[in-house]
Amino acid sequence: MPAAGIDHSADPHSHVFLGEGHEQSERKSWAVIVLCGAMMIAEIVGGLLFGSIALVADGLHMSTHAGALLLAALAYSYSRKHADDPRFTFGTGKLGDLAGFTSAIILAMIALLIGYDSVSRIFAPVTIHFAEAIPIACLGLAVNVASVWLLSGGAHDHHQGHSHSHSHNAHDHDEEHRIETKIGSVVLSIFEDGVPPRFQLHALPGTPLAARDVVIETVRPDGTHQTFAMRDRGAYLESADEIPEPHAFLATVRLGGDAYPIVFEEHEHAHSGASRDNNMRAAVVHVLADAAVSVLVITGLVLARTFGWLWMDPLAGIVGACVIASWSYGLVRDTGAILLDMNPDRRMADNLRQIIEGDGDRLRDLHLWRLGPGHMGAILSVVTLQAREPGYYRARLARFRSLSHVTIEVERPLGS
Repeated sequence: MPAAGIDHSADPHSHVFLGEGHEQSERKSWAVIVLCGAMMIAEIVGGLLFGSIALVADGLHMSTHAGALLLAALAYSYSRKHADDPRFTFGTGKLGDLAGFTSAIILAMIALLIGYDSVSRIFAPVTIHFAEAIPIACLGLAVNVASVWLLSGGAHDHHQGHSHSHSHNAHDHDEEHRIETKIGSVVLSIFEDGVPPRFQLHALPGTPLAARDVVIETVRPDGTHQTFAMRDRGAYLESADEIPEPHAFLATVRLGGDAYPIVFEEHEHAHSGASRDNNMRAAVVHVLADAAVSVLVITGLVLARTFGWLWMDPLAGIVGACVIASWSYGLVRDTGAILLDMNPDRRMADNLRQIIEGDGDRLRDLHLWRLGPGHMGAILSVVTLQAREPGYYRARLARFRSLSHVTIEVERPLGS
Protein backbone atom coordinates (compact mmCIF):
# COMPACT_ATOMS: atom_id res chain seq x y z
CA MET A 1 0.00 0.00 0.00
CA PRO A 2 1.63 3.25 -1.05
CA ALA A 3 1.70 6.03 1.51
CA ALA A 4 -0.55 8.92 0.60
CA GLY A 5 1.03 11.31 3.05
CA ILE A 6 2.88 11.72 6.31
CA ASP A 7 2.22 14.54 8.73
CA HIS A 8 4.16 15.30 11.90
CA SER A 9 3.28 17.51 14.86
CA ALA A 10 2.20 21.04 14.09
CA ASP A 11 5.46 22.43 15.50
CA PRO A 12 8.17 19.87 14.67
CA HIS A 13 10.90 22.10 16.13
CA SER A 14 9.46 22.09 19.66
CA HIS A 15 10.51 19.09 21.74
CA VAL A 16 10.06 20.51 25.22
CA PHE A 17 8.02 17.92 27.08
CA LEU A 18 8.59 18.92 30.69
CA GLY A 19 5.82 18.59 33.25
CA GLU A 20 3.65 21.41 34.52
CA GLY A 21 5.33 23.23 37.42
CA HIS A 22 8.77 21.81 36.53
CA GLU A 23 10.77 24.78 37.79
CA GLN A 24 8.71 25.02 40.97
CA SER A 25 9.40 21.35 41.73
CA GLU A 26 13.08 21.95 41.06
CA ARG A 27 13.19 24.80 43.59
CA LYS A 28 11.40 22.72 46.21
CA SER A 29 13.86 19.86 45.75
CA TRP A 30 16.83 22.18 46.37
CA ALA A 31 15.12 23.66 49.43
CA VAL A 32 14.70 20.21 50.98
CA ILE A 33 18.33 19.38 50.19
CA VAL A 34 19.43 22.49 52.09
CA LEU A 35 17.28 21.45 55.06
CA CYS A 36 18.58 17.88 55.09
CA GLY A 37 22.17 19.01 54.53
CA ALA A 38 22.02 21.39 57.48
CA MET A 39 20.53 18.63 59.66
CA MET A 40 23.19 16.18 58.51
CA ILE A 41 26.07 18.56 59.33
CA ALA A 42 24.56 19.46 62.71
CA GLU A 43 24.17 15.81 63.69
CA ILE A 44 27.64 14.72 62.61
CA VAL A 45 29.41 17.70 64.17
CA GLY A 46 27.31 17.44 67.32
CA GLY A 47 27.96 13.72 67.60
CA LEU A 48 31.71 14.18 67.26
CA LEU A 49 31.77 17.04 69.79
CA PHE A 50 29.62 15.24 72.38
CA GLY A 51 30.84 11.71 71.75
CA SER A 52 27.47 10.36 70.55
CA ILE A 53 27.94 7.61 67.98
CA ALA A 54 24.14 7.41 67.58
CA LEU A 55 24.02 11.06 66.52
CA VAL A 56 26.85 10.51 64.02
CA ALA A 57 25.07 7.43 62.64
CA ASP A 58 21.83 9.33 62.15
CA GLY A 59 23.77 12.12 60.42
CA LEU A 60 25.28 9.62 58.00
CA HIS A 61 21.82 8.17 57.40
CA MET A 62 20.57 11.69 56.63
CA SER A 63 23.35 11.99 54.04
CA THR A 64 21.84 9.11 52.01
CA HIS A 65 18.48 10.87 52.26
CA ALA A 66 20.01 14.11 50.96
CA GLY A 67 21.81 12.20 48.21
CA ALA A 68 18.57 10.74 46.87
CA LEU A 69 16.98 14.19 46.82
CA LEU A 70 20.07 15.57 45.09
CA LEU A 71 19.49 13.06 42.31
CA ALA A 72 15.96 14.40 41.84
CA ALA A 73 17.11 18.04 41.88
CA LEU A 74 19.88 17.41 39.35
CA ALA A 75 17.42 15.61 37.08
CA TYR A 76 15.13 18.65 37.16
CA SER A 77 18.02 21.03 36.47
CA TYR A 78 19.56 18.98 33.67
CA SER A 79 16.26 18.31 31.87
CA ARG A 80 15.38 22.02 32.02
CA LYS A 81 18.76 23.24 30.77
CA HIS A 82 18.87 20.71 27.93
CA ALA A 83 15.19 20.78 27.00
CA ASP A 84 16.03 22.25 23.57
CA ASP A 85 19.13 20.14 22.96
CA PRO A 86 18.67 18.55 19.48
CA ARG A 87 20.61 15.47 20.61
CA PHE A 88 17.51 14.41 22.55
CA THR A 89 15.17 13.31 19.78
CA PHE A 90 12.09 13.45 21.99
CA GLY A 91 13.28 15.97 24.55
CA THR A 92 14.33 15.44 28.15
CA GLY A 93 10.91 14.83 29.68
CA LYS A 94 11.71 11.23 30.59
CA LEU A 95 14.83 12.12 32.54
CA GLY A 96 12.68 12.47 35.65
CA ASP A 97 11.43 8.91 35.14
CA LEU A 98 15.03 7.71 34.85
CA ALA A 99 15.86 9.49 38.12
CA GLY A 100 12.76 7.98 39.71
CA PHE A 101 13.80 4.50 38.58
CA THR A 102 17.27 5.01 40.05
CA SER A 103 15.79 6.27 43.32
CA ALA A 104 13.57 3.20 43.46
CA ILE A 105 16.61 0.93 43.19
CA ILE A 106 18.29 2.88 46.01
CA LEU A 107 15.13 2.50 48.11
CA ALA A 108 15.15 -1.25 47.49
CA MET A 109 18.78 -1.46 48.67
CA ILE A 110 17.92 0.57 51.80
CA ALA A 111 14.99 -1.78 52.52
CA LEU A 112 17.30 -4.81 52.24
CA LEU A 113 19.87 -3.24 54.57
CA ILE A 114 17.25 -2.30 57.16
CA GLY A 115 15.68 -5.76 56.95
CA TYR A 116 19.02 -7.54 57.28
CA ASP A 117 20.11 -5.42 60.23
CA SER A 118 16.73 -5.87 61.96
CA VAL A 119 16.73 -9.66 61.59
CA SER A 120 20.31 -9.79 62.86
CA ARG A 121 19.30 -7.86 65.98
CA ILE A 122 16.56 -10.36 66.78
CA PHE A 123 19.15 -13.13 67.08
CA ALA A 124 21.91 -10.93 68.49
CA PRO A 125 20.32 -8.06 70.49
CA VAL A 126 22.41 -4.95 71.05
CA THR A 127 22.29 -2.45 73.89
CA ILE A 128 19.87 0.39 73.20
CA HIS A 129 20.63 3.85 74.59
CA PHE A 130 17.05 5.05 74.93
CA ALA A 131 17.96 8.52 76.25
CA GLU A 132 19.77 9.31 72.99
CA ALA A 133 17.91 7.17 70.46
CA ILE A 134 14.36 8.44 71.12
CA PRO A 135 15.16 12.21 70.85
CA ILE A 136 17.21 11.61 67.69
CA ALA A 137 14.37 9.63 66.10
CA CYS A 138 11.93 12.43 67.01
CA LEU A 139 14.28 15.03 65.51
CA GLY A 140 14.56 12.99 62.32
CA LEU A 141 10.78 12.72 62.11
CA ALA A 142 10.45 16.50 62.48
CA VAL A 143 12.86 17.04 59.58
CA ASN A 144 10.93 14.56 57.44
CA VAL A 145 7.61 16.25 58.20
CA ALA A 146 9.13 19.60 57.20
CA SER A 147 10.48 18.02 54.00
CA VAL A 148 7.07 16.59 53.09
CA TRP A 149 5.52 19.99 53.69
CA LEU A 150 8.04 21.63 51.35
CA LEU A 151 7.55 19.05 48.62
CA SER A 152 3.81 18.54 48.96
CA GLY A 153 2.81 21.22 46.46
CA GLY A 154 4.41 19.25 43.60
CA ALA A 155 3.47 15.80 44.76
CA HIS A 156 -0.30 15.77 44.87
CA ASP A 157 -1.59 12.67 43.17
CA HIS A 158 -5.07 13.22 41.78
CA HIS A 159 -5.53 9.59 40.81
CA GLN A 160 -6.45 8.24 44.18
CA GLY A 161 -10.17 8.97 43.95
CA HIS A 162 -12.71 11.73 44.15
CA SER A 163 -11.85 15.04 45.62
CA HIS A 164 -14.76 16.46 47.54
CA SER A 165 -13.52 19.98 47.25
CA HIS A 166 -14.27 22.46 44.53
CA SER A 167 -11.26 21.96 42.29
CA HIS A 168 -10.62 23.92 39.12
CA ASN A 169 -7.52 21.97 38.09
CA ALA A 170 -7.56 21.37 34.36
CA HIS A 171 -6.39 17.80 34.89
CA ASP A 172 -9.40 17.08 37.09
CA HIS A 173 -12.23 18.60 35.05
CA ASP A 174 -12.74 18.19 31.31
CA GLU A 175 -14.55 21.49 30.68
CA GLU A 176 -16.05 24.02 33.04
CA HIS A 177 -18.99 26.27 32.18
CA ARG A 178 -20.26 29.03 34.43
CA ILE A 179 -24.03 29.44 34.26
CA GLU A 180 -25.88 32.50 35.49
CA THR A 181 -29.25 31.29 36.77
CA LYS A 182 -32.15 33.05 38.46
CA ILE A 183 -31.01 31.73 41.85
CA GLY A 184 -27.33 32.54 41.36
CA SER A 185 -24.16 31.32 39.63
CA VAL A 186 -23.27 27.62 39.19
CA VAL A 187 -20.39 25.83 37.44
CA LEU A 188 -21.00 22.69 35.37
CA SER A 189 -18.10 20.37 34.59
CA ILE A 190 -17.22 16.76 33.78
CA PHE A 191 -15.01 15.01 36.32
CA GLU A 192 -13.19 11.93 35.02
CA ASP A 193 -9.69 11.85 36.53
CA GLY A 194 -9.07 8.18 37.39
CA VAL A 195 -12.81 7.55 37.90
CA PRO A 196 -15.83 7.01 35.60
CA PRO A 197 -16.85 10.37 34.06
CA ARG A 198 -19.78 12.17 35.68
CA PHE A 199 -21.27 15.65 35.67
CA GLN A 200 -20.45 17.87 38.64
CA LEU A 201 -22.42 21.00 39.44
CA HIS A 202 -20.89 23.46 41.90
CA ALA A 203 -22.81 26.38 43.38
CA LEU A 204 -20.87 29.57 43.87
CA PRO A 205 -21.20 31.24 47.31
CA GLY A 206 -24.71 32.47 48.00
CA THR A 207 -26.41 30.14 45.50
CA PRO A 208 -28.85 27.58 47.00
CA LEU A 209 -28.64 24.25 45.18
CA ALA A 210 -30.57 21.01 45.83
CA ALA A 211 -30.21 17.74 43.91
CA ARG A 212 -33.98 17.27 43.59
CA ASP A 213 -34.26 20.56 41.68
CA VAL A 214 -31.65 19.75 39.01
CA VAL A 215 -31.78 17.50 35.94
CA ILE A 216 -29.27 17.44 33.07
CA GLU A 217 -30.29 16.31 29.60
CA THR A 218 -27.82 15.63 26.79
CA VAL A 219 -28.38 15.51 23.04
CA ARG A 220 -25.59 14.07 20.89
CA PRO A 221 -24.90 14.86 17.20
CA ASP A 222 -26.61 11.59 16.19
CA GLY A 223 -29.79 12.65 18.05
CA THR A 224 -29.33 10.36 21.09
CA HIS A 225 -30.97 11.74 24.25
CA GLN A 226 -30.03 10.93 27.84
CA THR A 227 -31.24 12.28 31.18
CA PHE A 228 -29.05 12.50 34.30
CA ALA A 229 -30.42 12.74 37.83
CA MET A 230 -28.16 14.41 40.41
CA ARG A 231 -26.90 13.30 43.83
CA ASP A 232 -25.81 15.54 46.70
CA ARG A 233 -22.08 15.16 47.46
CA GLY A 234 -21.95 17.88 50.08
CA ALA A 235 -19.77 20.45 48.36
CA TYR A 236 -21.35 19.82 44.94
CA LEU A 237 -23.95 17.82 43.02
CA GLU A 238 -22.92 14.82 40.93
CA SER A 239 -24.76 12.84 38.27
CA ALA A 240 -25.86 9.39 39.39
CA ASP A 241 -25.02 7.83 36.02
CA GLU A 242 -21.74 7.81 34.12
CA ILE A 243 -21.35 9.85 30.94
CA PRO A 244 -20.70 7.67 27.87
CA GLU A 245 -17.88 8.55 25.48
CA PRO A 246 -17.40 10.75 23.57
CA HIS A 247 -18.07 13.91 25.57
CA ALA A 248 -19.33 16.01 22.69
CA PHE A 249 -22.97 16.99 23.08
CA LEU A 250 -25.49 19.69 23.99
CA ALA A 251 -26.17 19.54 27.74
CA THR A 252 -29.25 21.31 29.04
CA VAL A 253 -29.32 22.06 32.76
CA ARG A 254 -32.92 22.22 34.00
CA LEU A 255 -33.01 24.13 37.26
CA GLY A 256 -36.15 25.47 38.93
CA GLY A 257 -38.26 25.20 35.78
CA ASP A 258 -35.71 27.03 33.61
CA ALA A 259 -33.40 25.52 30.96
CA TYR A 260 -29.76 26.48 30.41
CA PRO A 261 -28.14 24.89 27.32
CA ILE A 262 -24.37 24.27 27.33
CA VAL A 263 -22.24 22.91 24.47
CA PHE A 264 -19.50 20.45 25.44
CA GLU A 265 -16.64 19.78 23.06
CA GLU A 266 -14.54 16.68 23.59
CA HIS A 267 -11.17 17.34 25.22
CA GLU A 268 -9.34 14.34 26.60
CA HIS A 269 -6.40 14.37 28.99
CA ALA A 270 -4.03 11.58 29.87
CA HIS A 271 -5.31 8.93 32.25
CA SER A 272 -3.79 6.15 34.37
CA GLY A 273 -1.07 8.27 35.92
CA ALA A 274 0.37 9.37 32.54
CA SER A 275 0.62 12.93 33.88
CA ARG A 276 2.37 11.96 37.11
CA ASP A 277 5.79 13.46 37.86
CA ASN A 278 7.73 10.36 38.88
CA ASN A 279 10.82 12.37 39.80
CA MET A 280 8.91 14.30 42.44
CA ARG A 281 7.07 11.13 43.40
CA ALA A 282 10.40 9.39 44.06
CA ALA A 283 11.63 12.31 46.18
CA VAL A 284 8.46 12.26 48.25
CA VAL A 285 8.63 8.49 48.65
CA HIS A 286 12.16 8.84 50.04
CA VAL A 287 10.94 11.38 52.58
CA LEU A 288 7.83 9.37 53.46
CA ALA A 289 9.87 6.19 53.81
CA ASP A 290 12.22 7.92 56.21
CA ALA A 291 9.26 9.34 58.14
CA ALA A 292 7.54 5.96 58.31
CA VAL A 293 10.70 4.34 59.65
CA SER A 294 11.06 7.15 62.21
CA VAL A 295 7.50 6.59 63.45
CA LEU A 296 8.04 2.84 63.69
CA VAL A 297 11.39 3.30 65.44
CA ILE A 298 9.91 5.73 67.97
CA THR A 299 7.04 3.33 68.66
CA GLY A 300 9.38 0.37 69.03
CA LEU A 301 11.77 2.27 71.31
CA VAL A 302 9.00 3.55 73.56
CA LEU A 303 7.49 0.07 73.95
CA ALA A 304 10.90 -1.48 74.49
CA ARG A 305 11.76 1.07 77.16
CA THR A 306 8.34 0.90 78.88
CA PHE A 307 7.73 -2.85 78.90
CA GLY A 308 11.20 -4.23 78.29
CA TRP A 309 10.19 -5.61 74.89
CA LEU A 310 13.59 -5.29 73.25
CA TRP A 311 12.35 -7.29 70.27
CA MET A 312 9.99 -4.42 69.34
CA ASP A 313 12.89 -2.34 67.99
CA PRO A 314 14.02 -4.87 65.34
CA LEU A 315 10.38 -5.77 64.60
CA ALA A 316 9.69 -2.10 63.80
CA GLY A 317 12.70 -2.19 61.47
CA ILE A 318 11.35 -5.25 59.63
CA VAL A 319 7.93 -3.64 59.17
CA GLY A 320 9.60 -0.46 57.91
CA ALA A 321 11.72 -2.46 55.46
CA CYS A 322 8.58 -4.13 54.05
CA VAL A 323 6.84 -0.75 53.62
CA ILE A 324 9.84 0.76 51.82
CA ALA A 325 10.19 -2.33 49.61
CA SER A 326 6.53 -2.04 48.60
CA TRP A 327 6.93 1.63 47.63
CA SER A 328 10.13 0.80 45.78
CA TYR A 329 8.37 -1.91 43.78
CA GLY A 330 5.63 0.51 42.73
CA LEU A 331 8.20 3.05 41.55
CA VAL A 332 10.24 0.45 39.63
CA ARG A 333 7.09 -0.89 37.95
CA ASP A 334 5.76 2.51 36.87
CA THR A 335 9.02 4.17 35.84
CA GLY A 336 10.34 1.02 34.17
CA ALA A 337 7.21 0.83 32.02
CA ILE A 338 7.77 4.42 30.87
CA LEU A 339 11.46 3.88 30.12
CA LEU A 340 10.52 0.82 28.03
CA ASP A 341 7.87 2.88 26.16
CA MET A 342 4.93 0.75 27.24
CA ASN A 343 1.49 2.06 26.35
CA PRO A 344 0.87 4.59 29.16
CA ASP A 345 -2.88 4.96 28.63
CA ARG A 346 -4.89 2.09 27.18
CA ARG A 347 -8.10 4.07 27.45
CA MET A 348 -6.69 6.83 25.26
CA ALA A 349 -5.40 4.24 22.77
CA ASP A 350 -8.89 2.72 22.53
CA ASN A 351 -10.42 6.17 22.05
CA LEU A 352 -7.88 7.00 19.35
CA ARG A 353 -8.83 3.84 17.50
CA GLN A 354 -12.53 4.60 17.92
CA ILE A 355 -12.10 8.13 16.52
CA ILE A 356 -10.13 6.94 13.46
CA GLU A 357 -12.26 3.90 12.64
CA GLY A 358 -15.57 5.63 13.36
CA ASP A 359 -15.68 6.94 9.77
CA GLY A 360 -14.94 3.60 8.13
CA ASP A 361 -11.14 3.92 8.01
CA ARG A 362 -8.81 1.33 9.50
CA LEU A 363 -6.04 2.02 12.00
CA ARG A 364 -3.34 -0.35 10.78
CA ASP A 365 -0.73 0.57 13.37
CA LEU A 366 -0.62 2.65 16.54
CA HIS A 367 2.27 3.52 18.82
CA LEU A 368 1.54 5.52 21.97
CA TRP A 369 4.21 6.38 24.52
CA ARG A 370 5.00 8.95 27.19
CA LEU A 371 7.38 11.82 26.42
CA GLY A 372 7.20 13.47 29.84
CA PRO A 373 4.66 14.26 32.56
CA GLY A 374 1.40 15.10 30.79
CA HIS A 375 2.97 14.75 27.32
CA MET A 376 2.54 11.77 25.01
CA GLY A 377 3.72 10.92 21.54
CA ALA A 378 1.79 8.93 18.95
CA ILE A 379 2.48 7.38 15.55
CA LEU A 380 -0.59 6.34 13.56
CA SER A 381 -0.83 4.48 10.28
CA VAL A 382 -4.30 4.87 8.74
CA VAL A 383 -5.68 2.92 5.80
CA THR A 384 -8.53 4.73 4.02
CA LEU A 385 -10.54 4.50 0.81
CA GLN A 386 -11.37 8.20 1.00
CA ALA A 387 -9.42 11.18 -0.35
CA ARG A 388 -8.25 12.26 3.09
CA GLU A 389 -4.99 13.90 4.00
CA PRO A 390 -3.13 13.72 7.35
CA GLY A 391 -4.54 17.11 8.31
CA TYR A 392 -8.03 15.64 8.39
CA TYR A 393 -7.03 13.13 11.05
CA ARG A 394 -5.05 15.73 12.96
CA ALA A 395 -8.22 17.78 13.32
CA ARG A 396 -10.08 14.70 14.58
CA LEU A 397 -7.37 14.14 17.20
CA ALA A 398 -7.34 17.74 18.46
CA ARG A 399 -9.49 16.68 21.43
CA PHE A 400 -6.53 14.76 22.91
CA ARG A 401 -4.72 17.59 24.67
CA SER A 402 -1.94 15.34 25.98
CA LEU A 403 -0.78 14.37 22.50
CA SER A 404 2.22 16.66 22.17
CA HIS A 405 3.98 14.98 19.22
CA VAL A 406 1.98 13.16 16.55
CA THR A 407 3.06 11.52 13.29
CA ILE A 408 0.26 10.41 10.94
CA GLU A 409 0.76 8.16 7.93
CA VAL A 410 -2.14 7.80 5.50
CA GLU A 411 -2.24 4.83 3.13
CA ARG A 412 -4.65 3.92 0.37
CA PRO A 413 -5.07 0.45 -1.17
CA LEU A 414 -3.75 0.01 -4.69
CA GLY A 415 -6.29 1.05 -7.28
CA SER A 416 -8.33 3.23 -4.90
